Amino acid sequence: MWKTSEGSTGRLLQLCGAYFFFYVIFGVATKYFTGKTALILPPMGDMEFLVWTTLGGSAICLAVIAAAGWWRGSGRRELLYIIPSGVCTAVVIPTTTLMYMLLKSVMVAMVIMRASVIVISRCVDEAQIRQGILEKEVCWEENAGVVFAVAAAGTQVFLAQSEDFDFLHNLPAMAVLSSYICAYAARIYIMNYYKNMRPKGAPLDNKWFFSVEQIAASVAMSLAAAALVFGPWQSVPAAQFRAAVTVPHAQWGPAVLAGMVYGMVAFFSVFIFMFKGRTATFAGLVNRLTSLTAGTTATLISYFVYGARFPSGADWASLGLIFIAVGFLARAEKRRSPEPPKAALAAVPAA
Repeated sequence: MWKTSEGSTGRLLQLCGAYFFFYVIFGVATKYFTGKTALILPPMGDMEFLVWTTLGGSAICLAVIAAAGWWRGSGRRELLYIIPSGVCTAVVIPTTTLMYMLLKSVMVAMVIMRASVIVISRCVDEAQIRQGILEKEVCWEENAGVVFAVAAAGTQVFLAQSEDFDFLHNLPAMAVLSSYICAYAARIYIMNYYKNMRPKGAPLDNKWFFSVEQIAASVAMSLAAAALVFGPWQSVPAAQFRAAVTVPHAQWGPAVLAGMVYGMVAFFSVFIFMFKGRTATFAGLVNRLTSLTAGTTATLISYFVYGARFPSGADWASLGLIFIAVGFLARAEKRRSPEPPKAALAAVPAA
């Protein structure tokens, strides 16, 4: 077994490799179950797939947390902001799947969401620098990387409309994307607040953080599901959700298994975001680059195996812009040694 130390490049590569592997499987499964490949008849509806994969993802996360005992922690003060992070996770989980459903190409959804998170990560760094939580030099390469990330998202939003749909004028898609961005922004801020405000010598218990966050997310999603099933809501999405639960699709069991694969992604995603000794910008770009590459791989596999749509010119152009953005951010991170948060500096006595 490849043994690595905490905070090492080897450990980071291990996390990225596992993240990539499980995300490719889930990306291909998304097209398979929802009828984009015409292999399942009748195809599973978007809401049906969301319901059963979310159930599977939450189940595997809670099972591992309970079996490993990660939920045992002593940071009770941190519960006040980790629980809200879990509520944000409860928003991120379904909106991620819905973005895959609303767009024909996994790559299109990947680029839009991943570029957004790269920008969010950079903004979190800037906010925490201004608040005195974190100290570091702001390099021009970081700002250049953000520009190219925005350009990549713009390529999909404005150039790919004729191939998919008019994204900016599609109210459900814009509502889902807006919810995803807002929830992710709050979540990444909280993750980095927890990481950067550790007192000197205090351990960074990412497994406990993950446990609290996932338990809170599961509770929030369960309450929302109960409200949709038993409440008086008459909207189309509520009716679709209720039907998915009360009249299960014949393939609901395999869809739950696919959701368990997505649940495995959650472990590695959080651990990359909170990787020791890295800024939000660096962790965000590594996380998003890995998932973007997985999305490209899933699209290509779906094309060659299932005959799904081949990536378009806009897909490849936006992917190229993302790689340029990653190059700038990686260069900025390479030239900058990790710096401790101000909270840790304050605990060091003056000479």
